Amino acid sequence: MTAPLRSPEPIVVEVALAERSYEIVIGRATLASLGRRMRALKPRAKAAIVTDTMVASLHLAATEAALAAAGIAATVVTVPPGESSKSFEVFERVCEALIAARIERGDLVVALGGGVVGDLAGFAAAVIRRGLDYVQVPTTLLAQVDSSVGGKTAIDSRHGKNLVGAFHQPILVVADTALLDTLPPREFAAGYAEVAKYGLIGDAAFFAQLEADWREVFSGGPAREQAIAVSCRAKAAIVSRDERETGDRALLNLGHTFGHALEAAAGFSGKLLHGEAISLGMVMAFEFSARRGLAPPGDFERVARHLAAVGLPIHVKKMAGPLPDADRLMDLIAQDKKVQGGRLTFILARGIGKAFIARDVEAAEVRAFLVEKLG
Repeated sequence: MTAPLRSPEPIVVEVALAERSYEIVIGRATLASLGRRMRALKPRAKAAIVTDTMVASLHLAATEAALAAAGIAATVVTVPPGESSKSFEVFERVCEALIAARIERGDLVVALGGGVVGDLAGFAAAVIRRGLDYVQVPTTLLAQVDSSVGGKTAIDSRHGKNLVGAFHQPILVVADTALLDTLPPREFAAGYAEVAKYGLIGDAAFFAQLEADWREVFSGGPAREQAIAVSCRAKAAIVSRDERETGDRALLNLGHTFGHALEAAAGFSGKLLHGEAISLGMVMAFEFSARRGLAPPGDFERVARHLAAVGLPIHVKKMAGPLPDADRLMDLIAQDKKVQGGRLTFILARGIGKAFIARDVEAAEVRAFLVEKLG
């Protein structure tokens, strides 16, 4: 990706939602400005930082220092790392801790972490005292380009991922790209799946740039900030048009119907990270589209080739642990949030950059495809 030399000024992307509009601030060392930006939005607020123990060991001290520099008093609530924290039990514990800390309606919750912490803390903020404002400080690539933006908050049910939640927009997102330097390579690659997704949905030129310059995104060059900014602009534009996913916001779920089912089948565990599941899901969506004569076979092969090149999984049969069977995956797909009246909805594609919402996909056709992929 051809990108300008890094500027000391952050990139600011606006999510335009009338009186609930907010900024996404993208750049290296932007965490230091967190307290100042929060103080400008809510001059008298105190804060509660919700984070996990792994992120706390890396970034909590700097976050507390940024708030203290702005005179913001903060309490800290920590949870275990991993998808298992998006449970009713941990959600209850976070809510009780925020109430015990006397966080009031005029105060702020700060979600410091990846997608799990953002979803969990955001959902707690949505319901405590009938709604608290919150700030997203995403510490993973996946969270910076996807889950921290758009106001989707949730915990998991035993029936599937993100089935209990609410739409609740943050008032600020501070995406410090320097925090990504601490990510393990596998975690960074998993987040990259969501970056590639924006090109596959509606920006073929962006996907081509990623194919050419993905190494600079991974190494932390200027292309990293640019890729994150392009991704955030794409999501912000869709969210601004369709905040509650009644229309084309569903396009952001490319790869997620297959992916969420695979993730649930793996027990929401380290066997299959969310971004890895989305990589598998996007490859499956493009192959399924090609099988239906919708997308050129060459585009499916190109998608698979690029995701494999960056280290993401593209073959379901190579998942760790015992493979789920097709019936188990179909049960999980039937719980997908896009199902309406029992009818399956998938995000399919007519080619790279040409995703569309396909309603009334025949379950028998999907099951036959899964039997073949798992056989």
